[in-house]
Amino acid sequence: MGLAAAIGVISPFPLYYWLWTYPQTWVELCGKGRDPSKVMALVSHFLKVIQFIALFSVSTLSWPPPLYFWPVIAFGQFLNYRVYQLLGESGTYYGVRFGKDIPWVTEFPFGFIQDPQYVGSIMSLFACLSWVPFQYILLWTLGYVFMIHVESKEDPTTRAKPIS
Repeated sequence: MGLAAAIGVISPFPLYYWLWTYPQTWVELCGKGRDPSKVMALVSHFLKVIQFIALFSVSTLSWPPPLYFWPVIAFGQFLNYRVYQLLGESGTYYGVRFGKDIPWVTEFPFGFIQDPQYVGSIMSLFACLSWVPFQYILLWTLGYVFMIHVESKEDPTTRAKPIS
């Protein structure tokens, strides 16, 4: 496994762990007048580009993809789209941890699939197995499994207080 590609694949997870565990430090770092969820989204998008570059660097692209690719990636991306549609930017990017009031959502896929955004992301990764070596897909998936575990233990008393 290439070290640079492996580091690129796991690059967002230490940040996500830190933001989930110590949200007040992020809110203070963002400062007054800056939405911590929006800043997290911007940083996360940059790190997602790093992840994709890392995967692309070890990929062997060929056409056409296997038949399983289309339904797996389509459903995975549908789950990601639906989560973002229902939660919005603040709900998707730890708004509740940053002291925002995020309404509880029960519409599909919530209540039907546990951690639907992570499930959708993992499905999308596995759709690419014909192009990307398994160890990189596994490493990225383990990052998601780690975050599922971290986020399953949310302590409301550790939520950030918005800066006034």
